[in-house]
Amino acid sequence: MLHAVVRKQENSKLCLVCGLKNPFGLHAAFYELENGELVCQFKPSEMHQSYPGRTHGGITTALLDETIGRAILMRYDHALWGVTIEFTAKFRKPVPLDQELRVVGRITSENSRLFEGTGEVYLPDGDVAATGSGKYLKLPISKIADFDEVEQEWRVNTTPSDPMSIDLGDLGLPGEVQRG
Repeated sequence: MLHAVVRKQENSKLCLVCGLKNPFGLHAAFYELENGELVCQFKPSEMHQSYPGRTHGGITTALLDETIGRAILMRYDHALWGVTIEFTAKFRKPVPLDQELRVVGRITSENSRLFEGTGEVYLPDGDVAATGSGKYLKLPISKIADFDEVEQEWRVNTTPSDPMSIDLGDLGLPGEVQRG
């Protein structure tokens, strides 16, 4: 199923996952979809390997955690951010290097203090390579870090290759959101 991209999320300067000036980073891009899911697109390089030709499991976990955790930014317009308090990853297939991959994340439940979410890492052929689930504390960025948007270069970086829509097929369908 084809979903329109509603907005591209910001990148920063040095974050391991989204930092565009981190020479060892993933330089991941995040796209908010009309169905309430967040899609991360990235291409791991040999700097991110474990076994030859394979992305390190810690990198895969970081991508899942970041994508699910960033989903909260869609709901509260950056007023609340997610701080991971519990995370579980399951690995099904090796994640290759030097191939465009994507992660789909969503919020599955939330209350006034916490939210939970799930996500999947998809290979180019649509197979699921890894899944993750996490629990996050909702906090304003001022309670998390001394974060200066200008210094951290926190901004949307548009490129000609940014998609206007993303085809998820039958993958990553959102679960019912429970509010408490």
